[in-house]
Amino acid sequence: MPIDRRQFFQTSLGTLAASAIPGAASAGKNTFQDGELRVGILGSGYRGQSHIGELLAQPRVRVTAIADIDPRMIERTNSMFDERNLERPALYDRGPEDYQRLLAEAPVDAVIIATPWRWHTVMAVAAMQAGKYTGLEVGGAFSLDECWELVRTHEATGTHLFFLENVCYRRDVMAVLNMVRQGLFGELLHLEGGYQHDLRAVKFNDGEAAYGNGVEFGEKAFHEARWRTRHSQFRNGDLYPTHGLGPVANMIGINRGNRFVGLTSMATKSRGLHKYIVDHGGADHPNAEVEFKLGDVVTSMLSTVNGQVVVLHHDTNLPRPYSLGFRVQGTEGLWMDVNKSLHLEGKSPEHQWEDAASYLERYDHPYWKKDGDLAAGGGHGGMDYFLIRDFVRVARAGTRPPLDVYDGATWLAVTPLSEQSIAAGGSLQQFPDFTRGRWMDRVDDFATEES
Repeated sequence: MPIDRRQFFQTSLGTLAASAIPGAASAGKNTFQDGELRVGILGSGYRGQSHIGELLAQPRVRVTAIADIDPRMIERTNSMFDERNLERPALYDRGPEDYQRLLAEAPVDAVIIATPWRWHTVMAVAAMQAGKYTGLEVGGAFSLDECWELVRTHEATGTHLFFLENVCYRRDVMAVLNMVRQGLFGELLHLEGGYQHDLRAVKFNDGEAAYGNGVEFGEKAFHEARWRTRHSQFRNGDLYPTHGLGPVANMIGINRGNRFVGLTSMATKSRGLHKYIVDHGGADHPNAEVEFKLGDVVTSMLSTVNGQVVVLHHDTNLPRPYSLGFRVQGTEGLWMDVNKSLHLEGKSPEHQWEDAASYLERYDHPYWKKDGDLAAGGGHGGMDYFLIRDFVRVARAGTRPPLDVYDGATWLAVTPLSEQSIAAGGSLQQFPDFTRGRWMDRVDDFATEES
């Protein structure tokens, strides 16, 4: 894919939050009944639009306000309501800080934050302080102080934060979680996960060419490249840890009878992004002189108080098929995501892999077994349906979310800890206990059948 010879690093912050122009109901538009959950969206870019689509499919939910500064994304979002003959949400688009006016005056019970990473914490803190049930999209933190700020704000305000890690709801992941809970792998010892995804065409997208199916994907990649690429220029660590970490953390009860105690990380040299620029734009391309700090492959090891080791991989600058690279291994067997295989002692042929498909079907999680048809067509293969359904359920009730602020802070902390470890030659970093000892008494209630 050719690179636009104009400088790709844009100063625009992408889709952020903006300001309220009250939306008036047009004649003939459907209206909503009292008693519905009213949700505001901070950041109506592609991820925000995906959440809106899932919300509008939920019963008794109304999206009443959006905050964004990108006219294209606002137009796309409004068309979602027009196509459904629904009243458009109130619009807050007067500038990056106008989300504060949404929080102060818009009729919303809950908000979902789907902006670029640098805005996540400041918006989540403001939303909790405003008493809005808060859904926060994934990413990586910039500092441990930021993680603590989320925890302290929740504890000071009593407002809940749902950390929106959708991979925890992936069908095979939930089936393996079900197998773990039933003891099929024995005592868990070693787990792996990561974010292994060739993002070169995302990081250098000019908005016209696509590396997916059709031009729209090219536009989506361009939208993300406007802010994401700069992280690769200035930061060296596991920048996107939670897709790989969240699911395996659930399986070993992190913050629920278990916790992380240490982390060490190492990174390879950075070569992939420079090579991609030269291969597609030529050695004289302006960006061929840019020095990228992010190592092409970042590997982190996390230890737990209960004696397990979790290995995480961040690999986005080299050619490779997409994979989160899960491995769940215990005293009686293991599951491998990459080759979709499994081996259980006493059940599998000795020293041979089995295709995991039959086990995943047999141990399909109750969520998917009951409502898989409803999830069909949902975002990311249906996992987004269950994510938003759980968000609506707990936000409506005002109860603690299944993935809460302590989970979010813990998983987000991998990024600054890995940066510190790499900068210090792979030195061991002590992992904070964001629960302040409450991990010993907290119970595992993620996606229980009763939920």
